[in-house]
Amino acid sequence: MAKEVITSDEQVVLGEEIGHVRLITLNQPRRLNVISSKVVSLLAEYLEKWEKDDDAELILIKGAGRAFSAGGDLKMFYDGRTSKDSCLEVVYRMYWLCYHIHTYQKTQVALVHGISMGGGASLMVPMKFSVVTEKTVFATPEASIGFHTDCGFSYILSRLPGHLGEYLGLTGARLNGKELVAAGLATHFVPSEKLPELEKQLISLNSGEENAVKSVIEEFSVDIQIDEGSVLNKRATMDECFSKETVEDIISSLEAEATQEGNDWMTATLQGLKRSSPIALKITFQSIREARKQILSECLKKEFRLTMNILRTVISGDVYEVI
Repeated sequence: MAKEVITSDEQVVLGEEIGHVRLITLNQPRRLNVISSKVVSLLAEYLEKWEKDDDAELILIKGAGRAFSAGGDLKMFYDGRTSKDSCLEVVYRMYWLCYHIHTYQKTQVALVHGISMGGGASLMVPMKFSVVTEKTVFATPEASIGFHTDCGFSYILSRLPGHLGEYLGLTGARLNGKELVAAGLATHFVPSEKLPELEKQLISLNSGEENAVKSVIEEFSVDIQIDEGSVLNKRATMDECFSKETVEDIISSLEAEATQEGNDWMTATLQGLKRSSPIALKITFQSIREARKQILSECLKKEFRLTMNILRTVISGDVYEVI
């Protein structure tokens, strides 16, 4: 198969055309593949081009180095804090990209090895197939830095079982690869040593036929069993606490439950919540709750407005203080 590599001048994103397969590599390993304005622009360009290309059938995306993507480029936001709406275009384009990924017309596979957080995880979770490993680490830590759960995650988290979404959004708790599959945030678990061969086999398949792609992935995937100490095994208590109607009531419920035997895990949860920006917690909480009754486009519009007003410090300047 002919192989064409398309790169930008900075090579922050690599795009390869191999037969009917298109491979995107996030290529800033030293910066944990953060999402900058250039990355957003290139991702949008590739995905739009390939969706219209009849020869493109299967889209693969991966990260170079030890991260898939650590999320948005915080330095970009901080450096632009004194210029009016310096990040308006990149924020708008990122949310458009999120919608495009959710509604993409061709088969997409994310090969997620290492860190996948915040906006970086928005390049993983909505894919038709998202493959994780024992080294995958997921989190939505935005509330802890004075921001809010964005890039479509108010929509995604609101659709998780029970009140797991509120728990993840407010605490920024990390999930490993097995937990991601168990929670429905990833489709397959593949041991990391098998990931390169899986990638080769998907390229050799040279087809985007969904069932064929699924069969290839399943040849490498293994059944998962979450660890006994996983927070996912504490869902009953979690749902009881995070079902409350306010952040204050959630914290009070956690404090009461933390005194019970076997609830030691709540101590770290409480400490994290109390270290976070109070207003960011309230915004994140309300956004996820509202999302239960919103469609994806409504969630993204809401998140766009929140993001811009946070960056403008209309709501709070906490995000810049934390960065």
